[in-house]
Amino acid sequence: MTATTPVTAPATGPKRKQRFDEGTGRLAATLLSPTLLVLGVVVLFPIISALRESLFSSGQHLDANGFVVKGETFVGLQNYADIFRGETGTRFWNAFYNTTFFTVVCVVLETVLGVAMALIMAKAFKGRGIVRASILVPWAIPTVISALLWKWIFQADGVANALLGTQVLWSTEGWQSKLSVVLADTWKTAPFIGLLVLAGLQTIPAEVYEAAKVDGANAWKTFTRITLPLVKPALLVAVLFRILDTLRIFDLPFVLVGPHKDSVETLSMLAFDQAFTTKYGPAAAYSTVLFLYIAVVAYLFVKILGADVIGEARAKKPGGGKGGGRWKRTNAVKASANAAVTVGAASGSGRNN
Repeated sequence: MTATTPVTAPATGPKRKQRFDEGTGRLAATLLSPTLLVLGVVVLFPIISALRESLFSSGQHLDANGFVVKGETFVGLQNYADIFRGETGTRFWNAFYNTTFFTVVCVVLETVLGVAMALIMAKAFKGRGIVRASILVPWAIPTVISALLWKWIFQADGVANALLGTQVLWSTEGWQSKLSVVLADTWKTAPFIGLLVLAGLQTIPAEVYEAAKVDGANAWKTFTRITLPLVKPALLVAVLFRILDTLRIFDLPFVLVGPHKDSVETLSMLAFDQAFTTKYGPAAAYSTVLFLYIAVVAYLFVKILGADVIGEARAKKPGGGKGGGRWKRTNAVKASANAAVTVGAASGSGRNN
């Protein structure tokens, strides 16, 4: 009698549910690899080269034994140490002050004027297209061309002196050269902030303004309680872009006023001047310091003011990673409703008082 062994069927557990986004990471990496390669060549490689160059001194000089040495010589952090001492240190701190001054003053003026431009462009009136085009024209003009236009305006026999009825030498040392750069930069780039704020204004639901109007809110309360809070993300991103752009300002003061002017010399102009005289090591050191300065300012701006430069990619939501779009839309609706309720409460308390 032959014994037969029963055949056991293989255990089959519950099938793993395939995620809808499975495999998209590899696909995204494949599609982004050409862009990342280009960025590595045009961004990462120059940064590494500048860091390396800042540790060397090029040209002809004497070594410790009195012999003439030509070519590149490793000097370590000497180029960075030379920045902060002697006449070089005085020139550096002057350029650092000018860079910070132009950044603070220009960005503040551009923000105020840009918001005002956005509010005007958002209104519905006859000829709005012409007004929008005229406001955006300065931003479309290249910076060098804009600097040449303002240089002709600020000539000794130019339009500015004719309107003022005086003879101000705008391109010489003094406050007038700083003022000319501030005016030219504000005229050139305020429309940029206005354009981004206008895009933010067009995302605000009209129902919120209608609710505020029904509650009796005036124009100022509507602006401070609804418009400004809801347009804050776009405004912060615009201001951040302008801060980063103004910190590296070069072409406008260089063309408008000229090089080697202590009143308008910035860190970018100082680095260019060192490179122009073949002092590539100090020029790379100045550029590295400017890079670190910009990085610190951008980091503090994002951390303190919370500028949403990555589209709420870091926003945490209840219930894990699903339903992110619905969560964001719900929060947007809640924010609009809360703004309307706040305006209504404020206007109601004003009437009660």
